[in-house]
Amino acid sequence: MERYKEIERSIITTFRKRIWRNFVKGVKEYQMISEGEKIAVCISGGKDSMLMAKCFQEIRAHGDMKFDLVFLCMNPGYNELNKQKIIENSKILNIPLTMFETDIFERVDRIEDHPCYLCARMRRGYLYEKAKELGCNKIALGHHFNDVIETILMGMFYGAQMQTMMPKVKSTSHPGMELIRPMYYVREDDIISWEKKNNLDFIKCACKITEKTGGIQVGSKRDEMKNLIKELKKKYDNIDYNIFRSVEDVNLDTIISYHKGKEKHHFLDNY
Repeated sequence: MERYKEIERSIITTFRKRIWRNFVKGVKEYQMISEGEKIAVCISGGKDSMLMAKCFQEIRAHGDMKFDLVFLCMNPGYNELNKQKIIENSKILNIPLTMFETDIFERVDRIEDHPCYLCARMRRGYLYEKAKELGCNKIALGHHFNDVIETILMGMFYGAQMQTMMPKVKSTSHPGMELIRPMYYVREDDIISWEKKNNLDFIKCACKITEKTGGIQVGSKRDEMKNLIKELKKKYDNIDYNIFRSVEDVNLDTIISYHKGKEKHHFLDNY
């Protein structure tokens, strides 16, 4: 059996409960895929997006809907080693990569304030534009369950607001385009286990900032949240799931104020 087939098989056998079922659950529960559409599966070269690509191949082959896929990889300015690693891994996994070049890292490297935020926005913009050019109506990103709960805590601790990373979002800058997150219920530990089980080696964060610091994301708020959750789980096993449920089961009668779009509401309005 060819190696990529063994890797595919592991998703629906060894990791059926932990990865495959959670992938399918997210896709179906949040109605992420529709008949006849074309989705750009965005591949950064990391473990999350590579696994997402394989799950998409599986659900297209064995699901009950017909849709097209483009496996889109934007090169924001990776060094040659990382670029070649992405290409090699895509061949190992039998993922037909469509790669295009940008100069995002070079442009962001000159910015001192909030470079990561700007980089993320620019990358998403380029992905939307290229996906639309290729006839796609959606882009799929590899954000997983841990990303979601880390975002919730970051919003509370640093943004003084209650918000989350949504499973799907309509683009406001690119009309007719939508962003979906099919890995929404898949946990990072299970992705790492899949990577190790199959002896795979994907690129980590490969931006110029982490290259300068030896691969360490200095001052990363997300890493702070990741470590905090890890510590909390030592005492409260379901703490991550409970954090997620806090934005899934909101009782507006117990919220002081909230807003929907530009419309603000306060509990005293109808007290």
